[in-house]
Amino acid sequence: MTRVKKGTHALKHRRKVLKMTKGYRFDRSRKERAANEAIKHSAKFSFAHRRDKKNDFRKLWNVRINAALKEVGISYSAFIGLLKKNKIEINRKMLSEIAKSNPESFKRIVDRSQKA
Repeated sequence: MTRVKKGTHALKHRRKVLKMTKGYRFDRSRKERAANEAIKHSAKFSFAHRRDKKNDFRKLWNVRINAALKEVGISYSAFIGLLKKNKIEINRKMLSEIAKSNPESFKRIVDRSQKA
């Protein structure tokens, strides 16, 4: 069996790791072991935070809708209940965009939900 030397592949891997940690502070951008650890941590957090991002945006939409509803004089929970009761299917993302960019249309949606 012939001997396989892995010098070129190991060097490629090291360079790849150090390239990924470019811009990190201190030893994490210069030393292989610290760089590997930094990459593992960053991958773990990026995975978790992709999940958290969805919750953060939903919270933002709820806050925007609630702020627009305060001007109309109805609570957020009552409004969502009216939408469900009257089978008006519009998601929170769209409601928040309408409330932010087009308050007149949002007021019409609120009126429609209260009348029906």
